[in-house]
Amino acid sequence: QVHLVESGGGPVQAGGSLRLSCVASGFTFNRYALGWFRQTPGKEREFVAGISRPNGVKTGYADSVKGRFTISRDNAKNMVYLEMNSLSPEDTGIYFCAADRTVVGGIDQSPAQYEYWGQGTQVTISS
Repeated sequence: QVHLVESGGGPVQAGGSLRLSCVASGFTFNRYALGWFRQTPGKEREFVAGISRPNGVKTGYADSVKGRFTISRDNAKNMVYLEMNSLSPEDTGIYFCAADRTVVGGIDQSPAQYEYWGQGTQVTISS
């Protein structure tokens, strides 16, 4: 059975940092690209960051987080991380990790391309 479990969210003041983690099980981790998405009430789930398979040679970011967020993966631990710095209230939302069996080196930004999803972790940034 496939599981993706996020952790690391919470309340943070603007300018602060958080590190989100996601542990995966039930599928061959290095055969999947991984992504982080976020969602706020009334809005569609949006791409935040992605990392390619098998070894994360390529990464991609939404323009709004470039230079502030860093995605990484550890295939030995079946983990994907999102390091978030210089956080602003606009970063508030539920953050989801997801797995996508796309081509080697590819990163999809559409949520529809992702096969497996976690339940999400809430990130709240106060000004």
